[in-house]
Amino acid sequence: MTATMNMLTVNQIDASGVASRRMAAPTVRDRLAEDKAMLRTAAELTRDLLKPRPAIYWTDLIASSVIGYGALFASMTLQSTGWAVAAFVVAVLALYRAASFIHEVSHIKHSALPGFRAGWNLLIGVPLLAPSFLYEGVHNLHHQRTKYGTAEDPEYLPLAHMKPWSVPLFVLVAALAPIGFLIRFGIMVPVGLVSPKLRAEIDVRFSALAINPDFRRRPLEGEALTLFRRYERLASVWAISLLALTVAGVVPLKAFGLYLAAISLLMVVNQVRTLVAHLWENEGEAMSVTAQYLDSVNVPPPGMLPFLWAPVGLRYHALHHLLPSLPYHSLGEAHRRLSGVLESASPFHAANYRGLPGLLARLVRGTFGIR
Repeated sequence: MTATMNMLTVNQIDASGVASRRMAAPTVRDRLAEDKAMLRTAAELTRDLLKPRPAIYWTDLIASSVIGYGALFASMTLQSTGWAVAAFVVAVLALYRAASFIHEVSHIKHSALPGFRAGWNLLIGVPLLAPSFLYEGVHNLHHQRTKYGTAEDPEYLPLAHMKPWSVPLFVLVAALAPIGFLIRFGIMVPVGLVSPKLRAEIDVRFSALAINPDFRRRPLEGEALTLFRRYERLASVWAISLLALTVAGVVPLKAFGLYLAAISLLMVVNQVRTLVAHLWENEGEAMSVTAQYLDSVNVPPPGMLPFLWAPVGLRYHALHHLLPSLPYHSLGEAHRRLSGVLESASPFHAANYRGLPGLLARLVRGTFGIR
């Protein structure tokens, strides 16, 4: 799930607190000139890596989904508490990996991976109540040269300059995601069917996985609107059916609770990843591509834990901002090539970090005004 998958609940954080708007004064990073040599080298060395490989995408998605749902079912039925907990952890990590493909769905040319968007929605998006339309057409704004880090970026907040309580609140909001999803699809969709005025408001304000509370989605048209309605209604049918079957006693409360807990926990993991996907130091000015790259984070090997908390290429988030068209399975090779060619003084190396703890500590220090 940038969202990640910066994936958050809709209409995230109180604008009067966490989302206080950016300062007008540009920072040194905002004014950083483009490193044209780095951009040129990155483009030239990765031209042969641009084609997505369907076998990798489908195998990864299906395997992650099967493992995730199988482990979740095991956690609901196993009698041993220890084994049930272990199965639940496996379920969350596997479903988190599968959900993270929403990021790929928002970037890939669908003609290059026929049916993958529909497959992802049926396997993950609808069952986990986060269909791809919540991210498609939203995440792409985060990559626009003139919008990144500005008030028009749906996926950016200057967290490093906010209050210390912003960080825990940012994570807490994600924990409440399944409740928000049930409201969005179980209540808002039926209400929207009887009130076109409310439906228009829902489309604008409650239809994006965004962390910027001031973001408003523009009305969709044509094929995009058709897909929006299709997956919105499928998710609504799923949410209403699940609630009705739980109330009727067909679905046990334990199973329903574990289902919601799995969504909540995978959203929390993603939210923590989101906290370290960027340095969050921009305060509203438009940035060069080089500056955007340096405000983003790579956590390359040899560390292995990012394989779990930043799956599907998300450990190379800075590189993704440099080369957003690269499929996730090519990012590791692209990073290896560029690391071996670009000199040590290149900004390319400055976006590489060792791991999660140091990045979180840096962000927290920033909220206390410690640089």
